[in-house]
Amino acid sequence: MAAKWPRIRSRRTTAVSPWMKVIARKVEFAPAAPAQVYHAVGQADYIAIVALTPAGRIPIVRQYRPAIEDFSWELPAGLVDDGEDPAQGCRRELFEETGFPARVVHRLGETSPCTGRLSNRIHSFFVETAARAKSFEPEPGITLKLVKPAELVRLIRDGEFESQLHIGALLLAELHGFLTLPRAAPRQRRRKTKPRSKPKSRPR
Repeated sequence: MAAKWPRIRSRRTTAVSPWMKVIARKVEFAPAAPAQVYHAVGQADYIAIVALTPAGRIPIVRQYRPAIEDFSWELPAGLVDDGEDPAQGCRRELFEETGFPARVVHRLGETSPCTGRLSNRIHSFFVETAARAKSFEPEPGITLKLVKPAELVRLIRDGEFESQLHIGALLLAELHGFLTLPRAAPRQRRRKTKPRSKPKSRPR
């Protein structure tokens, strides 16, 4: 059987915190070629939740993100706990962040959040919620907002909802037929007019 290339020659994992580790991989791309070292971030798998309430609103949350040193509107999301089924993690995170119990959970897919730097996976879900729990208290530092699809599109266009992973989850919800986001009419491109050439003078 022919050898397969590239080959992973070794892996070294260094823990940075309880939530993150750095993985160094030595990769050989061809026979007898020197191995090259590539680094990636290891984390628990992500969960992204596109939810729709009985009133037809989409719950989104705003919180401070030190990585971008700013606040960001996002979908309800979180990490899969050890040994936890991602769908159960979806129900848990949705209720913890929004107070909405999941009535029906639809799996949208398991994909890679970043093929160049992240080694984990992201599990995206579409959830039909039940009524919000009356005793719900939002977590400290998290603001909850219920928006119509048109308002969510405006937040994306204005750069206030900027998580590419969550924009991808919204696209998956559309591709599966669970959600329709309004679109603006495409801008008309102006045709470039060629400068008129001067009429050539005839020789007399």
